[in-house]
Amino acid sequence: MPPSTSRPTAVVIGASATGLFAAAALAEFADVVLVERDVLPDGPTARRGVPQARHAHLVWSGGVRALDELLPGSVDEVVARGGRLAHIMGDMVSRAPNEVWFRRFLATHHRNLVCSRDLLDAVLRAHVLTDRRITLRQDTTALGPVGDATRVTAVRVRDGDGESTLPADLVVDASGRGSRTPRWLAELGLPQPAERTVDAGVTYATRVFRAPHTTADLAFPIVNVQANPAKAPGRGGIILPVEDGRWIVTLSGTRGGEPSGDPEAFVDFARGLGDPVIGELLEEAEPIGDVATSRSTANTRRYYEKAGQWPAGFVVLGDAVAGYNPVYGHGLTVGAQGALAVRAVLRSTSITAPGTARRLQRAAARPVGAAWDLAVGQDALYPGATDTPLTGAERLLARYVDRAVETGAAHPRALGALLDVMSLEKRPTRLFSPDMLLPMLFGPKKPRLQGPPLSDRERKSALS
Repeated sequence: MPPSTSRPTAVVIGASATGLFAAAALAEFADVVLVERDVLPDGPTARRGVPQARHAHLVWSGGVRALDELLPGSVDEVVARGGRLAHIMGDMVSRAPNEVWFRRFLATHHRNLVCSRDLLDAVLRAHVLTDRRITLRQDTTALGPVGDATRVTAVRVRDGDGESTLPADLVVDASGRGSRTPRWLAELGLPQPAERTVDAGVTYATRVFRAPHTTADLAFPIVNVQANPAKAPGRGGIILPVEDGRWIVTLSGTRGGEPSGDPEAFVDFARGLGDPVIGELLEEAEPIGDVATSRSTANTRRYYEKAGQWPAGFVVLGDAVAGYNPVYGHGLTVGAQGALAVRAVLRSTSITAPGTARRLQRAAARPVGAAWDLAVGQDALYPGATDTPLTGAERLLARYVDRAVETGAAHPRALGALLDVMSLEKRPTRLFSPDMLLPMLFGPKKPRLQGPPLSDRERKSALS
């Protein structure tokens, strides 16, 4: 439908997850035009513009809450179509970066949404694009904003009919890691934003397997062996059981320990992790398709919220602000929480009011900052990851987090505090609450596990 003249108009650049979240949030206040350079598929099918979709994805419980608020019913639909809400840690076998195995406590409330990225994106598209306040312009490339250093008033686009201009009261860049906003700001006469990159040199290799034997008939746990930054090169991997009786298996390695795209080497690499459990579980699994690799894993953050000058009518969200090492699984959660932050501001401030764009940018930076600190606190420890080494305070905090992980692995209350922070439900100060400090001071309830806590039934279902 053409936008009405009675409401403001917002143009969102990019129809991946963050763009869809943003469109859903903005539709309450404006007619939204969603500009997407690709042709979107029908149903849960891979598309060219989201190459990272082939790798394992999680939506942390903080993101699940945000999804329920933004798009009521979307989480239930994912589950109805084969996804699941996995209890963390009850439905997870996980080794932390400091090589401590978590006990599978059931006392915590945290449940992560587990499914393929293709299924999640299909459900998001179905919920967002049926909204009559949102118009999709696919097969259309955004060329840049129109305006000056004080205000953006439109977006130049190109489609099969040539170039045109889309007027807008608000333009949102949700185009992901490939965002051209730094160049666009320069063209508007604005200085470049402060930027930081922490690159552990991680390579990912992913292959899909048919779940072996009877594992498809039970809720097989997520199996996660995280890399240890203290033992470079860091190598890790995850088995993510998803819909249609499949396992998405993603292996990772930092500089000097990268996995390859060779199918014959995949399982051997998995056996060579700090614990061989993933390789062992793959022995009877049937591969589906080839190995997909990716090296686009650096943590990169642009501090738009700190810019001395910021144009009215322009906001940047999601990976276009900060992209993270995918091993931490925070990108989708931050995208949803950022859209919620935008909605919260607009419920008390008009899109066209002076200073609204700056308020939106600062609000969206809060979930970005929490995820950034969690990712960089680990990745900056790898050799060559950053030209700006951790400060003494940051190293002290990293050691404290290691201690918090060790405590949470053996104490349910401490685990709850740890997961509140990891899931982006609460601020990092939660790690200094009595739920964490008392177990840390007086000792865990249970001894440290010596190996992965798979049950006999789970092992037999995969290996016999």
